[in-house]
Amino acid sequence: MTPRDRVIRTLNHQPIDRAPRDLWLLPGVESDQSDDVAEMNVRFPTDILHLDLRWPAGKRTKGTAGKSAHYTDAWGCTWQLGSRGGVGPLVESPLTDVAKVAEYEPPAELLEAGRFTKVNRSCEGTTRFALAWSEVRPLDRLQFLRGAEALVAELSGSNKELRRLLGRIDEFFRRELELWGRTEVDGVVICDDLGGPSLPRISPKIWRNLLKPLYSQYCNILHAQDKFAFFHGEGPITDVLGDLVEVGFDAVHCQLFQTDFDKLAEQYRGRVTFWSEIDGRTIEPAGSVQAIRETVLRVRKALDFGAGGVIARYLWAPGTPLRNVVAFFEPWMIPLPVAV
Repeated sequence: MTPRDRVIRTLNHQPIDRAPRDLWLLPGVESDQSDDVAEMNVRFPTDILHLDLRWPAGKRTKGTAGKSAHYTDAWGCTWQLGSRGGVGPLVESPLTDVAKVAEYEPPAELLEAGRFTKVNRSCEGTTRFALAWSEVRPLDRLQFLRGAEALVAELSGSNKELRRLLGRIDEFFRRELELWGRTEVDGVVICDDLGGPSLPRISPKIWRNLLKPLYSQYCNILHAQDKFAFFHGEGPITDVLGDLVEVGFDAVHCQLFQTDFDKLAEQYRGRVTFWSEIDGRTIEPAGSVQAIRETVLRVRKALDFGAGGVIARYLWAPGTPLRNVVAFFEPWMIPLPVAV
């Protein structure tokens, strides 16, 4: 069974030899712990190849993502340099002046077909599941452009100009997904942040009325071109998880242990693949290898029945020792059934 086969069978809820592995490296890990990363690549090779074309240059771009103190992206949003490289917090939204909303147009230059076909070389040279990260994030994009506080107030008040802007952004996203569909990638990630401790939270009612129909179209576009649809969400998505399943997402990310995990698992296993990281920063406050293993076994007991539905995803933060990462991936190799 190739890594691609394993992921596809997982998404289709078919028998597999083990859950697919998906190891994420946060900025700084690869440079500071290169020997550890190399060892993990040999001992527990990942099954998913991430193809990230985000932060492309456009007519509005200034600076370089992850290098410049301030970086303006192709949409005109300005970001601060993140710690240890990467892109940090948003510092300036281009549409804080409401008069600019009506004339704003998405960066059409990003939809040049050649930008997408470049990924085909990576797809042809791998047996792993090729997963592309798209620009598609309607709620996030509105927030980045207009500002979070103004956005929530205007969505609640049915601001017509803002909704026309959303229509233009949605048209851009649909065209982007059609371009991804013509490539050799296996799946495409759609993102959105539904609100958290530092952001205003959009109501589930507004989400269902305004965004759910868009997500349904996006999934339809991908499925029509034989691609899998992944959703990566931040913030509390429990209220809309059923909607995400209903519109057709094949895999959904959520922060498992900020939810009633056991209830969610019982309700949705067999209907969607859980693509949720176990984050070393939250489950190993004392650096306990045993705590990591017990957490993995709890997840497996709820979701892993040898018939897909769960991806073993780990977020490797800087400074996390190799033994902790190993302690995460080893328990996935224990033959079923598992017991905590």
